Amino acid sequence: MSEEVVIYTDGACKGNPGRGGWGALLVYKGVERELWGGELETTNNRMELSAAIQALASLKRTCQVRLVTDSEYVMRGMQEWLPNWKKRGWKTAARQPVKNADLWQQLDEQVNRHKVDWEWVRGHTGHPGNERADALANRGVSELPSR
Repeated sequence: MSEEVVIYTDGACKGNPGRGGWGALLVYKGVERELWGGELETTNNRMELSAAIQALASLKRTCQVRLVTDSEYVMRGMQEWLPNWKKRGWKTAARQPVKNADLWQQLDEQVNRHKVDWEWVRGHTGHPGNERADALANRGVSELPSR
């Protein structure tokens, strides 16, 4: 697994909750693949999680992955909070149900299929991969059917 897949993910929401989109740019050996989608009633955090889930799920075999996100929520969830949520039966430290547990469980399942290194970048600062993922997330919103 020496070849690395670099994945840039982002989520967008018009209203929170509201119409949301997710986007992911996958780069492997110089070849790019774009993924995007959206939901009519969702939150920004759900779209950030969905981008990572969909990108990892699209990989057909176990890969070395560098997943680049501008979501501190996704990064901290995976690197800090997830182990304790699992120990507590998907409850927070305050014994409340974990928000978006369905998506956290899906993301955990996808991450376990691969070797994932997480990288955080500040959003909307001109980072090329992040800007592309942001544009794809917004495309996911714009392609939703009008109500």
